[in-house]
Amino acid sequence: MHAYRTKTCGELRPSDVGQTVRLSGWIHRKRDHGGLLFVDLRDHYGLTQCVLEPENKFFETLERLRVESVIQVTGEVLARSDETVNPNLPTGGIELRVDTMEILSEAGELPLPVFGEPDYPEDTRLKYRFLDLRRDTLHQNLVLRSQIIASIRRRMTDSGFLEIQTPILTASSPEGARDFLVPSRLHPGKFYALPQAPQQFKQLIMVAGFDKYFQIAPCFRDEDARADRSPGEFYQLDMEMSFVEQEDVFQAIEPVLAGVFDEFGEGKAADKPFPRIPYAEAMRKYGSDKPDLRNPIVMENVTEVFRDSGFKVFAGMIEKDPKVEVWAIPAKTGGSRAFCDRMNGWAQKEGQPGLGYIFFREGEGAGPVAKNIGEERTAQVRDQLGLGDGDAVFFVAGKPKDFMAFAGRARNQVGRELDLFEKDVFRFCWIVDFPMYEWDEDRKVVDFSHNPFSMPQGGMEALETQDPLDILAYQYDIVCNGVELSSGAIRNHRPEIMLKAFEIAGYGADDVEEAFGGMLNAFRYGAPPHGGIAPGIDRIVMLLAGVENLREVIMFPMNQQAEDLMMGAPSNVSKEQLKELNIRVVEPPKKAGGES
Repeated sequence: MHAYRTKTCGELRPSDVGQTVRLSGWIHRKRDHGGLLFVDLRDHYGLTQCVLEPENKFFETLERLRVESVIQVTGEVLARSDETVNPNLPTGGIELRVDTMEILSEAGELPLPVFGEPDYPEDTRLKYRFLDLRRDTLHQNLVLRSQIIASIRRRMTDSGFLEIQTPILTASSPEGARDFLVPSRLHPGKFYALPQAPQQFKQLIMVAGFDKYFQIAPCFRDEDARADRSPGEFYQLDMEMSFVEQEDVFQAIEPVLAGVFDEFGEGKAADKPFPRIPYAEAMRKYGSDKPDLRNPIVMENVTEVFRDSGFKVFAGMIEKDPKVEVWAIPAKTGGSRAFCDRMNGWAQKEGQPGLGYIFFREGEGAGPVAKNIGEERTAQVRDQLGLGDGDAVFFVAGKPKDFMAFAGRARNQVGRELDLFEKDVFRFCWIVDFPMYEWDEDRKVVDFSHNPFSMPQGGMEALETQDPLDILAYQYDIVCNGVELSSGAIRNHRPEIMLKAFEIAGYGADDVEEAFGGMLNAFRYGAPPHGGIAPGIDRIVMLLAGVENLREVIMFPMNQQAEDLMMGAPSNVSKEQLKELNIRVVEPPKKAGGES
């Protein structure tokens, strides 16, 4: 018989009754019922109930042992009586009568419980992550993660993509976030950088003649943490294709994502095909380039209703500035003064003066806005938005660029409050036609709005003849249920177009050569048109696991301060190590009051 186990703790069934088996695992829970000691033994695969009578020589030892101690038990598999069968447990039809037992590892007093999964402070959970990971929900999230990645790999390989690994030690690159730097011992004073993404390498793979590339790529960015972004490192499904247009990339990645979400979505359908929504349309309809399409609310422009109307606040704004618009946020079933007042209060908490509104009852509009604009204009709003009795509409006014984000939050707040969101569905969309450039108000310059390596729509002609702020790029995002999974683009593979694109953003040819010389030089030796995308693995798993925090789907995450509390990173290093790397640590200046 094997030294530790002949079966796992999730394997035994009524068909095994009468067999003598050996199990090993952790003591999950103990119960003393009328002299019988019941021990739930747990391993990675499941849980088996073990039973000991008082005369068993191991009874007192097991009674004394703390939960989470690791033991090995041998005994006969027994059938449970009908009244003690546990239908919620795969092994619920049997139990193991313990004949022999060996302590493999005794547990000390636990800093957090494993059984029951009560809510515990995050710092405690992260410091003792190896215990936290024993808890069933988190454990299953990580199993799910492994299964999802395996499915993605299989689907990509079946689609003709080659899995290729790109370097981890590379050159620093202005990708939009801070680099993690690694000092070079052999080249004093110089540093490698951990890749923010394999962006340049995957493009060079296309230049090298490989047609379809992918990898589950680790990426490193020195960014602040938030619920949907892990500090330090994350993983993405990085892919690139040659001789493709934008739609070719969509056709390649859409079946992979839809298939994975169908496979692991527990009955939630992945809506197919994914709609293509231009950026400008997304902002006007949803107030966001990450729209949650489970929410059916679509905003509309109702500026003309308020022009020269009796609602002087909006009418005056429109008359004063031609860029002012009024947008309507329809609220089906929200037609009560109580709900409208509640939304008005929410807007004030968001730092806004409030939300104008109309609610409809008995064929008429009610509220101050309706009273001021009159019956005809109120009816015009109702008809334009398809509203009726029992419905409401809210209004935001100003320059769209100033209120879009708030309008988007208001749309989602209305949808949540009125329970309008679709249930049990994944709503994907492609956001396309992003502007190539944007105006940086602080620096008073034109800058890239998205990925600087993207091909401008219209190529060189557009760069030379159009207002930069009117140029669109072959850039796209994929969004699911309001979560951005990835950005992507058709790349700018022409050196002369790339140099011109950077010139418009204020970068000289020397600057571009210094920052991206390796890739730019490669393009001078024949580069295919190519494009790609890189959906975030962590966010995909987060959506499929039904959690709202990435730390629930990452094996060993850092805390909000980018600290690994379990391993004690970041940490100080010895003077000898610093000397070998030709580095001297400069302490930050102390703050007033003696605090550093």
